[in-house]
Amino acid sequence: MNNIISDETIEYVGILAKLELSEEEKEAAKSDMGRMLDYIDMLGELDTEGVEPMSHAFPVQNVFREDVVTGTDIRDRILANAPEEKDGMFVVPKTFD
Repeated sequence: MNNIISDETIEYVGILAKLELSEEEKEAAKSDMGRMLDYIDMLGELDTEGVEPMSHAFPVQNVFREDVVTGTDIRDRILANAPEEKDGMFVVPKTFD
């Protein structure tokens, strides 16, 4: 294990994450963090010459439909579902004073 994680680092990460860790959990977290950093170091050694940068492993296409204006005014039909309406708007209970 090349990356040694200090007790102070584990304490700091625990504070940031708002976690109270036992001594066993701190030791396990140190070990896990060290292994993660070792793996990241190993990935840094890979030869990526000629590999195109990508954001997804699979091709991503726009799945949104075209925005089509229908021009229909269905306010009356929508307001028909309202328990109470006033001046073409929903009437709702006050949420604050």
